[in-house]
Amino acid sequence: MARILVVEDDHDLNNAYCIILRHEGYEVVEAFDGQEALEKLKNFEPDLVLLDLLMPIMGGLEFLKKWDAPKKHNKVKILIFTNMENSPEVAESYKFGASRAIIKSWTAPHNLARVVTDTLQTSDDAKLPA
Repeated sequence: MARILVVEDDHDLNNAYCIILRHEGYEVVEAFDGQEALEKLKNFEPDLVLLDLLMPIMGGLEFLKKWDAPKKHNKVKILIFTNMENSPEVAESYKFGASRAIIKSWTAPHNLARVVTDTLQTSDDAKLPA
């Protein structure tokens, strides 16, 4: 099964996402900001990164810029999970490798696994809408 890095600063949401994804059989590692995520990536190679954009210490967009995902990890899917609808940060995240952006408040927790599975199964050439 696929390996997922969950990067979310809200501890309750992070925990919920991890529980849901592990229940579906995914191997999950969690981080609570972009800096911690970069550290986790030294020892974990995910198939997908579930990434919040607004976080303390290092936000999701800064994480993507520092990680340089499209050049070094072009097989990794990046799923932006945010409440920043139509923001410049969401649009810019596609320049740094995001595969898809989903609005948290529009996605029921029980649908998270389906969204992750859909994103993992999408070809590398396709960018899915929010």
